Amino acid sequence: MKITFFFLIVFSSLTFANDAASQVSLVTLNIRSGTLEELISQIEEQTDYLFSFNAEDVDLETNISVHTRNESVESILKRIFNEKRISFKIQGDNIILIKEDETKSIQEQGKKVTGKVTEENGQPLPGVTITVLGSTKGVITDVDGKFEIYNIEPSDKLVFSFIGMESQIIDVGNQDNFKIELSSKSEQLEDVTVVAFGRQKKESVLASITTVKPADLKVPSSNLTTALAGKLSGIISYQRSGEPGQDNAEFFIRGVTTFGYSKSPLILIDGVENTTSDLANLQPDDIASFSIMKDATATALYGARGANGVILVTTKEGVEGKARVSVRFENSISSPTDRVKLADPITYMKLHNEAVLTRDPLGILPYSQEKIDKTIEGKNPLLYPSVDWYNELFKSSTVNQRLNFNVSGGGKVSRYYLAATVNQDNGNLKVDGQNNFNNNIDLKRYQLRSNININITPTTEAIIRFNGVFDDYSGPLDGGSGIYNKVISSNPVLFQPYYKKTTENQYVRHIMFGNYGQGNYVNPYADLIRGYKEYDKTKISAQFEIEQNLDFLLKGLSGRALGSINRYSNASVERFYNPFYYSAIYNYATNQVDLKPLNENEGTEYLDYSEGTKDISSDMYMEGALQYNKVFNKKHSISGLLVYTRREEKVANAGNLQKSLPYRNQGLSGRFTYSHNEKYFSEFNFGYNGSERFAKKERFGFFPSAGLGWIVSKEDFFTPWTDKINVLKLKATYGLVGNDAIGSVDDRFFYISQVNLNDGGRGTVWGERLDYYVNGISIQRYENDLITWETAKKLNVGFELGLFNAINIQADFFREDRENILMNRLRLASMGLESNVSANVGSAYSQGFDASIDFNKYFTEDFWITGRANFTYATGKKKEVEEPDYSDTPWLSAVDRSINQSWGFIAERLFIDEKDVANSPLQTFGEYGPGDIKYRDINGDDKITGLDRVPIGYPTAPEIIYGFGISTGYKNLDFSCFFQGSARSSFWIDTYKTAPFINSGENGKLVNQALLQAYADDYWSENNRNIYALWPRLSDEIVQNNNQLSTWFMQDGTFLRVKSIEFGYSLPKQVIQKIKLDHLRIYISGTNLFTFSNFKIWDPEMGGNGLGYPIQKVVNMGIQLNF
Repeated sequence: MKITFFFLIVFSSLTFANDAASQVSLVTLNIRSGTLEELISQIEEQTDYLFSFNAEDVDLETNISVHTRNESVESILKRIFNEKRISFKIQGDNIILIKEDETKSIQEQGKKVTGKVTEENGQPLPGVTITVLGSTKGVITDVDGKFEIYNIEPSDKLVFSFIGMESQIIDVGNQDNFKIELSSKSEQLEDVTVVAFGRQKKESVLASITTVKPADLKVPSSNLTTALAGKLSGIISYQRSGEPGQDNAEFFIRGVTTFGYSKSPLILIDGVENTTSDLANLQPDDIASFSIMKDATATALYGARGANGVILVTTKEGVEGKARVSVRFENSISSPTDRVKLADPITYMKLHNEAVLTRDPLGILPYSQEKIDKTIEGKNPLLYPSVDWYNELFKSSTVNQRLNFNVSGGGKVSRYYLAATVNQDNGNLKVDGQNNFNNNIDLKRYQLRSNININITPTTEAIIRFNGVFDDYSGPLDGGSGIYNKVISSNPVLFQPYYKKTTENQYVRHIMFGNYGQGNYVNPYADLIRGYKEYDKTKISAQFEIEQNLDFLLKGLSGRALGSINRYSNASVERFYNPFYYSAIYNYATNQVDLKPLNENEGTEYLDYSEGTKDISSDMYMEGALQYNKVFNKKHSISGLLVYTRREEKVANAGNLQKSLPYRNQGLSGRFTYSHNEKYFSEFNFGYNGSERFAKKERFGFFPSAGLGWIVSKEDFFTPWTDKINVLKLKATYGLVGNDAIGSVDDRFFYISQVNLNDGGRGTVWGERLDYYVNGISIQRYENDLITWETAKKLNVGFELGLFNAINIQADFFREDRENILMNRLRLASMGLESNVSANVGSAYSQGFDASIDFNKYFTEDFWITGRANFTYATGKKKEVEEPDYSDTPWLSAVDRSINQSWGFIAERLFIDEKDVANSPLQTFGEYGPGDIKYRDINGDDKITGLDRVPIGYPTAPEIIYGFGISTGYKNLDFSCFFQGSARSSFWIDTYKTAPFINSGENGKLVNQALLQAYADDYWSENNRNIYALWPRLSDEIVQNNNQLSTWFMQDGTFLRVKSIEFGYSLPKQVIQKIKLDHLRIYISGTNLFTFSNFKIWDPEMGGNGLGYPIQKVVNMGIQLNF
């Protein structure tokens, strides 16, 4: 409630401030024989009004004389323009000047063209000037952004321009209705693509680059990475947890092609390397462009950092014009998409008894029939508890809030973009009123951003960027996922979560938690509320960039320099007490239930304290670039780029001497392009990179790439088909990219050995009494000056196809061959070396294709539809690996197997009876019998051993990710929906964690595991010998035979999800102008609403992590306003 109240106060204050400022409409003027330009200037200085007009129609030198004091602007303009053949319209803060009778005279002639002009967020743009290229003919959009222009020929080109926005030139052709989106000057243009260290015309880009509109990344979540799956072709993405602060999605560009430690793409925000968490923290409102770079020509300039692809994000900058304020507030309700269902306590006891008897008919039953009957009656819950641990620990839903505020504007000299964000994310854990602290997850995130552009001279621009992210977290000691896992580890009929105080213990000052035996069983309720953990994370980034036009040296030459510093810190602390445990015991003497203390000496009534980790790191980045662009004879276009980069990182708590030294890399990169007649394109890139990890002779690597492109649709012979196929472009690229993130993250310098000269674990005892201990020496790594770069050879062939000026299709086919992958040499193990020896002996490849289809159609001025579909298929396999000789058992070889392949046994069925067991190959995994899993003998030796393991299932990471959706609008209403799908992945149910009734130890506590409802509904029993039941014969002990990785518990990770649905309504202009707003939209949205999958136990996207904190389904209400 506090943060909601804070949001409302901020919103009200902003609205009031804007309303007050906009009331200044009385002016005082004293102009004698002045000009119309002088009049406009003085009115704009004294009010919030801005004038829009066609310079060809309005003569700014028109003589004006006016003397007035505190007169309204409207009154002044009516008097002045009465005899000037100029009319005007006041639309909000815009005054539009129009030449009188021009529209009437034009309407009498020729073809009429209509349309609507909006910003990228769909907000109508009034006052946009539309002119016919090469003439003075033009009109201006009305308050709803609509326009009509007459006497237009199909060969005409329309120019759309507005202050602070990039102009657009549109071919009329056979269309008579247009929907135009204008971008801010700081944002990516429709015909411009962000590439490495710069921008290129979209048609000239040969690299495989996918872009997405920032608006498409807006989801009701504080984590941007959860919006990636299915939105961009080329990204394989999935989310395994929904816990606030731990819900980052995992993502890879075109799958995985290495088995080194680094598989993730390089993430650049405003050109500087950042982490996945930094990307997750980004606000879509602050993003100007979002691109992923997939092939060699796209990533070569980033050198060793870009081997796994690049995600490139640029944030918004200010634009010339008055201050424009945008506020977005959301309030959402989140709940699990699915939850693991547990059997009821009565079923639990009955099947626990059965589990004992089916394995040992003479075994002692854990639950008497009396206990079962009394529990069913429910008359004495202290002695006969029946606990729903999920209901005791978790709420069905929780409420979160998000607020984003940004303001931008500026003049010809300086421009600014300022933004502030506050996010409040709560967990769904219950809070006990008996405690005086909150043990639920409470994550507050504050973010500040400032981008300032200053034109120092007409040819020099300086840019200062600042960003700060501050996390304040409080939550349970075990984390959200830890508490969910403990529910699965808890018995529902042994004790109550806690006992209420009675007359006998009314003076007890602590919570009386339930337990059993010696008080050493897991009580998840006690573990939830016995304390809390706090952490504070801070990430501050500062950048300074300067751009210089060098035309005075060489026409088309420019230079740029950038410096960046990042500081990161993280500190945590735990505060807790030791719970007092009690057991309910029936007192026959008093005929009452007594509470017996179980750990009087161990429990505490005060908070203890434990300091957690403290992480501090910093990095500094420098970049310098020279760029040249020139067009010769209007046909030959060339460009060149040279970039030098250097990065240094320091870690305060590194752990050892080598890791405490600064991490450094540097490189020189270049790009050269040539195009002829805007039809034929060529490009050459290179990266010359140095890495500290290799010896001098291997330290630097040269990685070139090249590409060719042809726009077929611009050829003369293609003219007859241009009305149907407006674009046809073919392209191909090939190149090398290096990777130095190989081996282990703990390996700093491969050419230097890692030796511990004071290893307590390798010491010896000396002295006559053997009481003198001397530490010994150990070797963690041998030096190897032959280790070198891992190299990726990337091939990409693609095309772009535009149909009917409404459909755009882009598709790329790719293959990557990864060589020199670092592996441990198995064949040297027999030499008696203390540590492994590594070498660049591995190789792998990946291949596949990705495609996107976009549809954009404006049927009338008020009705439009857009659609988008993405598909990515990427599979990676090992070619060469260091492994034993598997010539006799080729199915054990990893060669030509998926990089994420799993090996296990083929489970044929469950054993029927003892005769079936006796007549089957011997299974060497401990005791087994009827109802246990029967495995296939692969090598025919009549035994089931490790030699019978074969590749099973798909990779654990999906090979196919796809998404499709539509957006549509009618007048002020809009609707959008998006579906996300995943295919060709497998995961396994964890049989150790889900095996029911098992007594085991966990952190000094006994675990008595719960019974999944799915197992209770489908298991093998002596009365129902279903040889294909989900769960084998019950047992109260681990049956190793059934816990082998096999096809029995393998699950298909395929699913299709309704990822998002949104309904919105924008209030009419005539309504919101009364409260001095430019745009006001209210909307309701939802994410992860429905999932279609054959797997029903938990959300299939969580894979094998299904017992953890569930992925969240969110229903969201929001408001977006601009003024």
